[in-house]
Amino acid sequence: MSGSKCTRLSGSLVKQLLDSVDSVLFDCDGVIWRGDQAIAGAPQVINLLKENGKKVFFVTNNSTKTRKMYADKMTTLGFDVREEEVFGTAYCSAMYLKTVCKLEGKVYLVGSNAMRQELEAVGIQQTGVGPDAIFGKQLDWANVPLDAEVKAVLVGFDEHFSYMKLNRALQYLSQPGCLFVGTNRDTRLPLEAGKAVPGTGCLLKAVETAAQREAQTVGKPNNFMFDCVASQFAVDPNRCLMVGDRLDTDIMLGTNCGLKTLLTLTGVNTVADAEANQKSGCTLKQSMVPDYYVESIADLLPALQG
Repeated sequence: MSGSKCTRLSGSLVKQLLDSVDSVLFDCDGVIWRGDQAIAGAPQVINLLKENGKKVFFVTNNSTKTRKMYADKMTTLGFDVREEEVFGTAYCSAMYLKTVCKLEGKVYLVGSNAMRQELEAVGIQQTGVGPDAIFGKQLDWANVPLDAEVKAVLVGFDEHFSYMKLNRALQYLSQPGCLFVGTNRDTRLPLEAGKAVPGTGCLLKAVETAAQREAQTVGKPNNFMFDCVASQFAVDPNRCLMVGDRLDTDIMLGTNCGLKTLLTLTGVNTVADAEANQKSGCTLKQSMVPDYYVESIADLLPALQG
């Protein structure tokens, strides 16, 4: 095994790396698929890893889908996957509120219907999903009716985000003891042809600014995403590989949790980005340098087929 960081993974090194791990964590968008198309060779890689006795899990910061929705999509694309192997921030946020925060009360949810479903699946009631129309004047906004049972504000991706939702979150968070949790801090969602749209991080920053409070985030690179997997499947961090396309979420999660890390170049970041971090002299940026990189996870296929 190479001792240096940011090493191109090829040849016999692929087998050495795979032999050194029992579990592999994959990010989804940009790693195993792009949009609604599987990345060439990705289903075969996932399925062969499983056939070779590896545990495979999927960790995504996307909060717009339930675990079942992800599993259904992956099955359609040809992946051998079970619902319990998927760890998205909709599910992990619900688990965080239930197991870590031990929440007793409702959640004011700035988020998706999928988040509502995952919260309700663990017995947490919510309010807030869907549009929230503006009404009245500023004094009316400051005295907006609130649900007395709400004890936490959870912010995820919300296509209906609005001034009234921002205001309502502020009013809840101004109450003593109200918890404040965010799914993730990704500021942009990359799309095809170099396009992008604002991500959850933009919405979360707006709520943090209004409330003058900082949220506890659940998604990558926070350790909780890995802890959630490890607690349910007894994953040993010393024998686990994190595969992703983003340095500031996927690779940093791996570094934070003591995992081996592999950057795939089918998504957001490049080798040049990783090398710039490596040369920066900044400890934070150096935590975003992968151990290895590949053009695509399909580069693992020869070792798996051999």
